[in-house]
Amino acid sequence: QVHVVESGGGLVQPGGSLRLSCLASGSITSSYHMAWYRQAPGQGRELVAHVRGDGIGITYYAPSVKGRFTISRDAANAVSLQMNSLKPEDTATYYCEARLKSDEYWGQGTAVTVSS
Repeated sequence: QVHVVESGGGLVQPGGSLRLSCLASGSITSSYHMAWYRQAPGQGRELVAHVRGDGIGITYYAPSVKGRFTISRDAANAVSLQMNSLKPEDTATYYCEARLKSDEYWGQGTAVTVSS
């Protein structure tokens, strides 16, 4: 059984930084793709950043976060998201996903609030 747990969320002022961490227990290998999504109040879930699990580690960033956020594969079953220059519009619950073909696992999310 796989459990995905996110941590690191909180309240930060505009322009500040946060680092989110995700740890997936169970049978998660380096072949799994891992990603961060976010969902703001009243909005749908959107992809923030993604790292492929093919050994090459190709990353993708949403245009709204490119240049400010960095996704890192810290271990086969762990990924982090360094968020710099945070803006109020980055306020959302951030979710970690581990996926390989039809296997898809999600965490419960960690809340990020950017406000002065």
